[in-house]
Amino acid sequence: MIAEIPMKKTLFALASAALVFSLPLHAAGDAEAGKAKSTTCAACHGADGVSSLSMFPKLAGQNRDYLYHSLKAYKSGKRKNPIMTGQAQALTDTDMQDLAMYFSKQNGLHLKY
Repeated sequence: MIAEIPMKKTLFALASAALVFSLPLHAAGDAEAGKAKSTTCAACHGADGVSSLSMFPKLAGQNRDYLYHSLKAYKSGKRKNPIMTGQAQALTDTDMQDLAMYFSKQNGLHLKY
């Protein structure tokens, strides 16, 4: 039984470390920088991320990580949309983080489709 205690602590420590390293990385980003970079996005998605046309997805209030990973997927080609793929090609990782932060901070509740 005494030999089991260190083994349990070791297993607990290993399981804890595995959990920490398996968690998704959260996109960082600067909302003010994202606002400055969002002028191109505004043409379709609206200045604050809420388009007046329902054919364009609402970005305002979306989860920051979702927005960031969506942009990465468009850039890599994992997600297919000719317009978004073209737009994402010009973005750096920092740009994507900043845009994701900006749009996640916007109020997405003021317009309904």
